[in-house]
Amino acid sequence: MKRIGIISDSHGYIHPEVFTFFNDVDEIWHAGDIGSIELSDKLEKFKPLRAVYGNIDGSDIRLVHPKHQIFTIEEVKIFMVHIGGYPGRYEKEALQIINKEKPNLFISGHSHILKVINDNKRKMLHINPGAVGNNGFHQKITAIKFEIHGNIFKNMNVFEVNRT
Repeated sequence: MKRIGIISDSHGYIHPEVFTFFNDVDEIWHAGDIGSIELSDKLEKFKPLRAVYGNIDGSDIRLVHPKHQIFTIEEVKIFMVHIGGYPGRYEKEALQIINKEKPNLFISGHSHILKVINDNKRKMLHINPGAVGNNGFHQKITAIKFEIHGNIFKNMNVFEVNRT
């Protein structure tokens, strides 16, 4: 069993309560637009970090974090990218990778809108954790955590606070 915390679109800021929310996770996954290498370093010191760069991230972050990641946790194949869309509206490159790799879980960010959607056609769960930072049009700061047991997702919880 692995406990995972997912965030996106920090743009250099993470609400301090997110660290409390993620206190019991084994890993943090950041779906891009990290915003600063200092924030990436802070997250890595807190918990093991898997991250991808986003469209606002500079070369310092792009040297450390790739455009996309494909990895397996327990019995779940994960594909994570910043700009990926969602079921019915996937971004072209993301859809090509989804069709080739056939992940069980697709993580993306960029929209600043929290979404958890089953893609029944592809037998895949899509998660966009929304935005954990203060920049953008969103009114709520959001994050997600859940557990992976073999090939089963359990105990999904959403963190939500008003922007400051």
